[in-house]
Amino acid sequence: MDFAFNGNLKLDGAAGTNSDDLFRLTNLSRQSQGHVFYNFPIQFKNHTNASVLSFSTTFIFAMEPEYENIGGHGIAFVISPSTDLHGALPSQYLGLFNETNNGNSSNHVVAVELDTIQNPEFVDINDNHLGIDINSLESIKSAPAGYYTDENGGFKDLSLISGDPMQVWVEYDGTKKQLNVTLSPVTIPKPHIPLLSLAQDLSPFLLESMYVGFSSSTGSVATAQYLLGWSFKMNGPAQELDRSQLPKLPYKAHKQHARTQKILVAVLPFIGSISFIILIFAVLIILRKKKYMEVLEDWEVQYGPYRFTYKDLCTATKGFKDKELLGKGGFGRVYRGMLPTFNTQIAVKRVAHDSRQGMREFVAEIATIGRLRHPNLVRLLGYCRHKHELLLVYDYMPNGSLDKYLYGQPRETLNWGQRLKIIKDVAMGLFYLHQQWLQVVIHRDIKASNVLIDSEMNGRLGDFGLAKLCDHGTDPQTTHVAGTLGYIAPELARTGKANTRTDLFAFGAFMLEVVCGRRPVEPRASPDEVILVDWVFECWESGGILEAIDPRLGNEYVVEEVELVLKLGLLCSHVVASARPSMSIVNKKELKLKALELGSNCPVTSKLAKDAERDHLEAEWERLQMCLTARVPEPPTPDQNPGDCGHEMDKDTRLAVDGLTQGLLKENCLTEPSLALIISSACSEEDRRLIQK
Repeated sequence: MDFAFNGNLKLDGAAGTNSDDLFRLTNLSRQSQGHVFYNFPIQFKNHTNASVLSFSTTFIFAMEPEYENIGGHGIAFVISPSTDLHGALPSQYLGLFNETNNGNSSNHVVAVELDTIQNPEFVDINDNHLGIDINSLESIKSAPAGYYTDENGGFKDLSLISGDPMQVWVEYDGTKKQLNVTLSPVTIPKPHIPLLSLAQDLSPFLLESMYVGFSSSTGSVATAQYLLGWSFKMNGPAQELDRSQLPKLPYKAHKQHARTQKILVAVLPFIGSISFIILIFAVLIILRKKKYMEVLEDWEVQYGPYRFTYKDLCTATKGFKDKELLGKGGFGRVYRGMLPTFNTQIAVKRVAHDSRQGMREFVAEIATIGRLRHPNLVRLLGYCRHKHELLLVYDYMPNGSLDKYLYGQPRETLNWGQRLKIIKDVAMGLFYLHQQWLQVVIHRDIKASNVLIDSEMNGRLGDFGLAKLCDHGTDPQTTHVAGTLGYIAPELARTGKANTRTDLFAFGAFMLEVVCGRRPVEPRASPDEVILVDWVFECWESGGILEAIDPRLGNEYVVEEVELVLKLGLLCSHVVASARPSMSIVNKKELKLKALELGSNCPVTSKLAKDAERDHLEAEWERLQMCLTARVPEPPTPDQNPGDCGHEMDKDTRLAVDGLTQGLLKENCLTEPSLALIISSACSEEDRRLIQK
């Protein structure tokens, strides 16, 4: 492991950075603490004998107190099992421990302190010293701040709170079991003689993986503590720091205050110029950040955990570059991304929001759906609202969507076992949405392209951009028709009401799609095979249902299972909504039981399907017949055109008549008197021609 002051640092407390990359461990505030840690754990022990390996680090720091020559505690280089030191106290505890855990052997902390306050409780030697601490702030070994010259070995004192930058080297020899600490001004090379040298095996105190960083604190006197440079390396000397590239320290506040009165008149023009430059700079920053601008309204506070910033998503997807594009469709583009904070891959879908739906209601549903947790659902992590665009953030699925395996001419075709497993996975996910969650979730867009495959080839239902919520036992509200052609139930196009039965229709079409390897609607197919559901039904009626399966499966399938799934797909796609089973029946009776046990008793037999459709059609016909009988006018007079009776069939009635006529004809239950009534009720030549056709 080798790094030199890179960006992989975790900061908390008072720690922060200045505009010129100067790290500030604490600011000029009292009773504060700050921490800076390298963001990833480091392997400190040898796998063979569990001994601590050699390591080396060097850093440059500076401390500038609020009042000259009065310190505000100090800084410590830390090796810790965790970056979370939230229970630690400031002041004399240096942000490392508290009065309860100080001295505990379970701390597993090794530190080198740069202390500017003498604390008798920790047996400090003075108020300007360096010390080696193990699990406690009572140093095992300490020495006054200073260094030994290379010329004659003489000792020179240094003041840690002088405000001048100084450099520290901490080096551990894993073979000799020796820890050396060296201090010097940045103006001279590293002295040959260390300030502290401790013969101590660190193996009992360090764990196998540890974090490295810095902790600092202030007490009743505020002190600005800075970190100007840092490098670290295992098994070798740390990289030398280029002192010419160090960031500039802020001008010392107390000196500036003393000179302010004397130079105020001389610098006023200069200050005015600087103010103007700062104003221009601020305008440039605002313009630069304009594309990341977003508005957080009051009502969105309750959904905070589910909202991402546009800047984070833009960074994660590398600015939504085309090379990160996973796919695109009618509702938006999907990009691959990496959240650096969590080191997690995500998929980001950009959606142009429909203004007909209120933004507040949409976000409320997104936040609610974000709480769904099921192994067969793609987890919705959150959303982002940017200008007139919505971005939905999902878990990333490495194997992409199912439609690529069915239609994209993949190198590897899914075998029957994989297809059946994916169908079962989607069925379990849909059962959870419909019946197992707190509310009913109507997906509204079940199709192969919205089924994603994870790393273990499990199917996961995703893309909840069109999903709707309703309470159990309530009737969903009418909405505009949404979905994909071939998956939309007949009654949905007529009523605009999406419910669990319309999801079942789409799921049935999906099952047939997976088994047959064909889309629900194939415009380029022969006329008898354009609609997949109708074609599979005809194959079944003719006794050749196995002719519908994907030819790429060859003979590698279980006949009983294939027949069961095809018949179940037909039942779920039944034209009569009430004839479709619920997802609990699908899972318990069709997919969870062995296919061989169902055999010919599968509920989608010809008689059951036809009887259900016939009963529904005849009931609808009786209702419509009463309406039509009331509409038939008196016979026309001899001088009147037979088709001109002064009435016109409204659009809804025309659609109902057309649909019922076709259904009754198909079921052979349309009698001549019924047909005559339909024709006579059509009071225009256009209506008559339509119905006769």
